[in-house]
Amino acid sequence: MENQANSKSIILNSGLYYGLLLVLTSLIIYALGKHLDTTAGFITLGVTAIGLIGFSVFGMSTFKKNNGGFMSWGQGLKIGIGIIILGSLISIIYQYVFSTFIEPDFYMQVEEVTRNGLVDAGLTEEQIDAQIEMQSKFQGTLIGNALGLLFMAFIGFVVSAIAAAVMKKSEEETY
Repeated sequence: MENQANSKSIILNSGLYYGLLLVLTSLIIYALGKHLDTTAGFITLGVTAIGLIGFSVFGMSTFKKNNGGFMSWGQGLKIGIGIIILGSLISIIYQYVFSTFIEPDFYMQVEEVTRNGLVDAGLTEEQIDAQIEMQSKFQGTLIGNALGLLFMAFIGFVVSAIAAAVMKKSEEETY
């Protein structure tokens, strides 16, 4: 394995494209005026999941092809998690720019939509206030962003671990 492929460039390229996919999805939903619609949340979740799996597998596949058809489980795991963390960081930075400069009252709008939904669900005013207070502790805060990144890293770990286990191939297995 003297001429091992460079995983850093694969992580950077795929992670950048994954992040751009997430940002582009958010921009399209915002341009359509659906950024407060629950259907848009499901669309974003679907794009995130498909992109997460697709870019991780694509990155591992590219590495394996560039590495003579070989990839260890650890290499695949590193590539998958790296792609997901980089793409998620790009998405978090975009969300900060969006909620600070593009739509500064975004979180107030989300609070209003949430409040209306909770009223429709029949919750008391105290329950609604407690829910809104809890929600505001995490939206757009450093803690909320860190927890979101940690969650995405965990999901990236699970997806990458499975994909790397399926795609791994070592020189020892060929003999």
